Amino acid sequence: MEDVDRRSALALGLTAAAAVPGLLAATPALAQLYRPDEGVERSPGVRQVNLSKHQSMIPGYVTVSMRDIVYQPGAKTESPTMANDMVCHCLEGELYIDQGPHERFQAKAGDVWSCMKGMPESVVNKGNVAGIMRVIDLIPKT
Repeated sequence: MEDVDRRSALALGLTAAAAVPGLLAATPALAQLYRPDEGVERSPGVRQVNLSKHQSMIPGYVTVSMRDIVYQPGAKTESPTMANDMVCHCLEGELYIDQGPHERFQAKAGDVWSCMKGMPESVVNKGNVAGIMRVIDLIPKT
């Protein structure tokens, strides 16, 4: 192995130091945003984009499906009763969730929660950017 003199060591150190800010300043990947006309309109400013559906391996459920609900700023939905059990995830933005008198919360990007068949849920986007709720539906045997 060759000997490294001070000048070579200094050059190598400066080169490594110059690369570090680029590694530290990397921007996180963002979820794919949807076109304003993509999916099906559920209510003014709210669109549903169906993603995937597959046979379930979970006992008691025949199918699992995944969809994104995109809420434009100020948009809202109200569901007096959930049609099935589901797991929800706030993918983008912030959404205000009201599941009746005992459960009200603000879901921020990355938060997850569940809904039980028959329970109510209202969702409002009070922010100034689109909010995306990813829903995984658990469809029972009929």
